[in-house]
Amino acid sequence: MSGVWMFQQNGVVRLVENPKAESNSKRGKVLVHLPSNEVITSYSVLERKLMALGWERYYDDPSLIQYHMRSSIDLISLPKDFSKFRSIHMYDIVVKTRNVFLVKDM
Repeated sequence: MSGVWMFQQNGVVRLVENPKAESNSKRGKVLVHLPSNEVITSYSVLERKLMALGWERYYDDPSLIQYHMRSSIDLISLPKDFSKFRSIHMYDIVVKTRNVFLVKDM
């Protein structure tokens, strides 16, 4: 038996024999700003929300969009193209801005 072990949302692990078919059937994720219940649809919307929380734009790497907070060592790095904004970037934002953003299924 061959395949890939995948974690489900309920915490159960199961063996998927054809992971590509499994991943193609799943819908994407969205980043939601909890205080306004607004889905983040662009970097300009995200930037307004982050700046309101005290995050500042960081211009060290021209190939990325980055934000940092002066009071911490946290750095949020995002691809320049919003179409390449994936769930891994969303979860990074959620971890660094506790109780402000949430990742949901579409």
